[in-house]
Amino acid sequence: MTQLTLQELESHLWKSADILRGSVDSGDFKNYIFGLLFLKRLNDVFEEHRAAIMAEHGEEIGALLVDDQDQYQFYVPEAARWTVIRSKAENIGSAINVAFEALENENKTLEGVLTPIDFNRKEVLTDDVLQRLLQHFELLDLRNESLSEPDMLGRAYEYLIKMFADDAGKKGGEFYTPSKVVELIVKLIKPEEGMRVYDPTCGSGGMLIQAVDYVKATGGNPQSLSLFGQEKNLNTWSIAKMNLLLHDLPDHKIVKGDTIRSPKLVEDGEIMLFDRVIANPPFSLKEWGREEAEHDAYGRFQYGLPPKNAGDFAFIQHMIASLKGNGKAGVVMPHGVLFRGGAEGKIRQGLLESDLFEAVIGLPSNLFYGTGIPASVLIFNRDKDEKRKGNVLFIAAEGEFQEGKNQNTLRDEDVAKIVATYDAYEDIEKYARVVPLEEIKNNDYNLNITRYIDKSEEEEQVDIAAVLQDLQAIEAKRNDTKAKLNGYLRELGVGEI
Repeated sequence: MTQLTLQELESHLWKSADILRGSVDSGDFKNYIFGLLFLKRLNDVFEEHRAAIMAEHGEEIGALLVDDQDQYQFYVPEAARWTVIRSKAENIGSAINVAFEALENENKTLEGVLTPIDFNRKEVLTDDVLQRLLQHFELLDLRNESLSEPDMLGRAYEYLIKMFADDAGKKGGEFYTPSKVVELIVKLIKPEEGMRVYDPTCGSGGMLIQAVDYVKATGGNPQSLSLFGQEKNLNTWSIAKMNLLLHDLPDHKIVKGDTIRSPKLVEDGEIMLFDRVIANPPFSLKEWGREEAEHDAYGRFQYGLPPKNAGDFAFIQHMIASLKGNGKAGVVMPHGVLFRGGAEGKIRQGLLESDLFEAVIGLPSNLFYGTGIPASVLIFNRDKDEKRKGNVLFIAAEGEFQEGKNQNTLRDEDVAKIVATYDAYEDIEKYARVVPLEEIKNNDYNLNITRYIDKSEEEEQVDIAAVLQDLQAIEAKRNDTKAKLNGYLRELGVGEI
């Protein structure tokens, strides 16, 4: 049997966007394509499992077992079966909505995941467009035995998320952090098996998935990780849930809501604590919830309230409040948090005096969708080892990247160099420096990287005597040439110059 390759699957899924092009906004493509991909996958695995039950138990017992919901990870009820949806010639969008609702009713883990995707928008999703889309998905065989690698669906999903971020520009990139940036942070905070990992602004779940990949790559059991996240945007939350399920990661808890205004991951009236926290919050968010923060019931803002028009330090303080006593956090931030004064300066001072800052890493500009500004990665550690206590490591990695037409990217060697430098925690000329807190204090707690790493090139010493000698030689040569030229001009009977 010929198995489906990742490249074939990616190409097929991308072509489904062509069917939608011109009908719906490119920023909405992801919802419909992900929804149908998920529906087809659940159906194919369900049918594959049904066939296996019949083969194992024979017709008599098999017929009793195939409709037992406990036999399946996801039970697909009649109304949600692919054959039923494909049989519809009209009102197809309505039939897909009914299928989603039926799936949620039968499977508690899918509650609220599929119904936010509305296929019954006849003004843009005509029966003709949906018929072509279903026909296109009909060609995909997504049974486990048909896939050439086990994590293929999840990887194709990540590919599509990136492609839609590229395709839709800023709108699509709202919830997408470039893969290499995520990989960098995961390799810096080093999650281990058995840990609880949390992303307070989890978007499509990419950071949590890369934490799992890291544990797998370092020889740990990825299924032993417990994954947690919160996401404000309903459609993005839905995509995160599908993403994790397609990666076969059922042990997760992704909740809906605004993390600052209404944190949902709470235990016994306290903010839940985690071994690792990782995030790329929205940069300098205005209207982040200052009023609610003034009356925060969880004591998250002990270092001070950030200004109303920039929520960066609200997210940082939430992350730190969510760390266990030996926990570590990695976060993407705009450079402004390193040097802005006022309330933010006071918060930064408090974090530094508590010795929570472990590293400040400057990234190249134009890595992120929708903004060309350079960002930084900040690492916080509640349990620094002796060598790191009382110090902050600065890494100036702004100049090392692959230049791209629309976006720059970090290369494997750029990520490896940053991680190796962080692990060694030692000075590298013009690239990294371990700075004592006392020096930072003398700089008014300013963390601007250029204050601590001098990247300017030394100017060469000019040898004045040699320069004068060269000038004299040039002058002599010029006079000689002029004399020769005047000789030629005299022979021609023309005046001298």
